[in-house]
Order: sequence, then C-alpha cells, then structure tokens
Amino acid sequence: MDSTPLIIALGNPGPQYERTRHNFGFLVADVILDQAASRKSMSLKKLQAGGDFELYSLTLGGMNCLLAKPLTYMNLSGRAAARILGKHALPATNMVVLHDELDLPLGRMKLKRGGGANGHRGIESLVEHTGTEDFLRLRLGTGRPQYSGDVAKFVLEEFAPADLPAVEAVRQAAVKGLALLFRRGQAEAVQMLNAFRLPEAPSPLEKMDTPGALG
Repeated sequence: MDSTPLIIALGNPGPQYERTRHNFGFLVADVILDQAASRKSMSLKKLQAGGDFELYSLTLGGMNCLLAKPLTYMNLSGRAAARILGKHALPATNMVVLHDELDLPLGRMKLKRGGGANGHRGIESLVEHTGTEDFLRLRLGTGRPQYSGDVAKFVLEEFAPADLPAVEAVRQAAVKGLALLFRRGQAEAVQMLNAFRLPEAPSPLEKMDTPGALG
C-alpha cells in the first residue's frame, strides 16, 4: 500500500453482542489492541473512542496503520468508514475489512480483494458509502445454520463453548496474517491465511499410544 492502511473491524457495539458470530471482526481487532497495549514497539494511540467509531493508530508488521471499530451497528458501518477515510485523506482501497463469513466453516479464513457483499450488511454499507468494492476483506468463517431462514438468528448468537478454541486459534492466526500482509505483501499473506487449518485433535487411539497416557 502506498499510504496508511485502515483496518476496519465489523461488529455490533454493546456487551450483548460481544461474543457473537457477527462480531468476529471485533474479536480479531481486540487481539491486535491487546498486543499493542503491551508492546511499546507497536506505538498504540487512541484517536477517538466515541461517536460513530473507536479509532486507534498503531504499528503492525512494521507499518503504521489505523484500526477502527464502527459503533454505528453493522448495517451503517460504511458511514463510519467514510468519515475516517475523509478525515485522514485515505482512498477506500486502503481498507482491510475484518468480517464474519457464512460461506466458510469455522476454522477457515480467506483474504481477498473485491467481490460482492454476499448478503453481508456491513460489506453492503461499506460499498454504499465508499463507492467501491475494491478493498481487502479478511473473511472469517462461521459456517451456516442448517436452515437458511435461521441466518439472522445464527449470526447474532454467541459462539458455542465447544467452538471457542477454534475461534481463539483463528484470532491469533489472523493477526499474524495481517502483520505478514503489511510486512511482506498480499501474496504471502494470502498464502498463509487461506491455507490455515485448525490443528487436528489426537484420536483416542493416538492418545492411548502416548507414553503415560494410561497413567
């Protein structure tokens, strides 16, 4: 990127939405902010913490960038993004959007530039308010419910307890992938992020073969 990247994490504000599938983007952003708060080298600064968005500046992968969490609710995310882009004189093509993705299973993610919104209200709002689809998206898989009519309820449900280890593994890998994006470029980040798989749990037989597994 020729100028400052703007990471836009999509989600809904408020504690009732904090651990929901629709807030996967926020959950990844929180890892970045937690790391930056504990590492002086990441130079974290809070630029705004109210109104339409939270906005931070920080260093990730050796690059100075902005990170925003819109506080407008998902379907108005583009309004916040457009204001930030205008205020900082950045092109919309500098956005890197973190969002949940129904068409990928939990444990998978995909980095790509452009493409349709696929029914995602946050992406639709970004395209509407910025006038372009030409921005990077890190699509964070949640899988789909069994019945299509349950989608609205599904995305606003909290991740099941059994899913939390997978969610945490994706969060950590996503942040590493974003750092690689800024350090080495899109091609290497795509290779790493799109190939990510959850570590396989050992089978019962493998556990039995482990020295000491039977006590």
